[in-house]
Amino acid sequence: MARLGRDRGADALLDLDGQVFALNPKGEYVARFVARRVEPSPERPHGLNYSLTLHGPDGRRLLGFDNAHAVRESRRPGGAAKDACDHRHRMDRVRPYRFRDAVTLVEDFWAEVDRFLKEKGVV
Repeated sequence: MARLGRDRGADALLDLDGQVFALNPKGEYVARFVARRVEPSPERPHGLNYSLTLHGPDGRRLLGFDNAHAVRESRRPGGAAKDACDHRHRMDRVRPYRFRDAVTLVEDFWAEVDRFLKEKGVV
């Protein structure tokens, strides 16, 4: 995993903090970025706390890449929650995400947004 000190793209990600981008002409689909420096820890060894999300016309999150909360290991009863870790959301499904560096994170997010919007016929 990249550490914040060696990840030159981290500053670019941090500059996106608070940005909201309209993704279609009517502005019904938006991407939101939250990114902050944190002390490196076992849960966030890269020293970043981030949330990159795609929201639909009703405001609901459709996609997201984040490390802001614990993730359940299983949807079954008794599926224990892990500590906060890097993961991605697609609708109600949560999957682990292997963080490499901040630039790859942003590229992966936009690639997934493009795929999703094409599947839904938005773009």
